[in-house]
Amino acid sequence: MVHRLDNETPGPTSALFAEMSRILWHEVVGEVIEVGSGVSKFRAGDVVGVGCIVGCCGNCRPCKADIEQYCNKKIWSYNDVYSDGNPTQGGFAGAMVVHQKFVVKIPDGMAPEQAAPLLCAGVTVYSPLNHFGLKQSGLRGAILGLGGVGHMGVKIAKAMGHHITVISSSNRKRDEALDHLGADDYVVSSEGARMQELADSLDYIIDTIPVFHPLEPYLSLLKVDGKLILMGVINTPLQFVTPMVMLGRKSITGSFIGSMKETEEMLEFCKDKSLTSTIEIVKMDYINTALERLEKNDVRYRFVVDVAGSKLD
Repeated sequence: MVHRLDNETPGPTSALFAEMSRILWHEVVGEVIEVGSGVSKFRAGDVVGVGCIVGCCGNCRPCKADIEQYCNKKIWSYNDVYSDGNPTQGGFAGAMVVHQKFVVKIPDGMAPEQAAPLLCAGVTVYSPLNHFGLKQSGLRGAILGLGGVGHMGVKIAKAMGHHITVISSSNRKRDEALDHLGADDYVVSSEGARMQELADSLDYIIDTIPVFHPLEPYLSLLKVDGKLILMGVINTPLQFVTPMVMLGRKSITGSFIGSMKETEEMLEFCKDKSLTSTIEIVKMDYINTALERLEKNDVRYRFVVDVAGSKLD
């Protein structure tokens, strides 16, 4: 797979070409094989990555504040259209054109297949912890939902020195959370007594659940000034009674992936802490089966597609 990185608008003189070895839909990692005259951040041979976004307007308030993920004119790395009219096809494309702003260098020693999921799941967790001042050690947090984002939430928060409780709808992932991911506690949300033990004890909750669920049981777990950070994409309105927020000055907020600056910081953090994502590597001929398994929630916790090792002809 080829990536072409651009300094201004897509064009041959300012492009960088990268042959991709591992992909995960919109999380792409590969080696640079050619750079255009306008590219200054990368050179041939660099191992680089591209996440969810490959373009932005550059002029709005979020762009000028280096939080380009909130630009209303952002260009997705898949199922979108570049400024030159060409479609973006994510990691499944034979080639991509990417502004060098939206490319990160993968730290030396980090395996490409491990780096790819961090470009989405990793930074999605790192960004709110960074933005809301929740990086200091000693905090108590919870991860609501243990999937692709949630499992990285446990790993990153633990590496920051937090006491982490995983809250899930069943006991199915208890051993995984405690024994393999290193969580400090595991609570089933329907167990009222255990939930009551957590009341008023948490500095934050990272909520990764992508379907409708009540918020009040989780708001009660937060300390004064605690934060419930929503990350699941839910199309059904969520409800809560306002005293649950007012009487503890609690916040319900959201966060969307992370900035390019935060992505670079997150990669270095994961390298320094020797953090990896839990993945399953598959070939292109397994894609349909992988999608079927995703629908059944049968993956721990990210599929990574080995393009270079697949027979594409």
